[in-house]
Amino acid sequence: MNMDHRKFEILRQNMVKKQILARGVSDAAVIRAMSTIPRHLFVNEALADSAYQDFPLPIGEGQTISQPYIISEMTQALELTGDDRVLEIGTGSGFQAAVLAHIVFRVYTIERNNTLFMRTRKLFDQLRYHNIVTRYGDGTQGWKDESPFDAIIVTAGGEAIPQPLLDQLAPGGRLIMPVGGLMSQELLLARKHTQGITIDNLGGCRFVKLIGQHGWKA
Repeated sequence: MNMDHRKFEILRQNMVKKQILARGVSDAAVIRAMSTIPRHLFVNEALADSAYQDFPLPIGEGQTISQPYIISEMTQALELTGDDRVLEIGTGSGFQAAVLAHIVFRVYTIERNNTLFMRTRKLFDQLRYHNIVTRYGDGTQGWKDESPFDAIIVTAGGEAIPQPLLDQLAPGGRLIMPVGGLMSQELLLARKHTQGITIDNLGGCRFVKLIGQHGWKA
């Protein structure tokens, strides 16, 4: 094990202990993923030493990689199983998709920014995430051809949950998304039942803007 590998391993385990476990995340699959994935490879090399810290980081194109805790919390809230098919809206750095890929059968992820899309697709290939399927396009419209999905995660904030995403949830499916205004949102967890949709509010958060037909208006 080289020195850099050992350094990042220590930083990763400290992150899991102090930021994730200490705040009540207990899903074993989420903990395994966060303990395993080399998060420093999903940020600019100049920011690698900060990759395991308790704050978001810029990834270019006006986007960020979310802090480790919020990624863990959102993933845990979806109550995922190994058989699930999950849609992610906003690939970004690719880290959230990698976390999902460690837990579920298949991840479908959509990115609107072509620079980020090309970068993360290359990274997924390098890291051999063969159960991640990528798409370039407007994520607010979902991925109808591959629906229904057991879970959907939206990694950017908007004024409301896009109806196409709710339509593409399987019965019993879960969707998590930050909803609100530009400066702050509430993290909402929607569940699809035979009688309709129920929504739980998981608390305040702040995400970058969801780009597409259902994002914030300019």
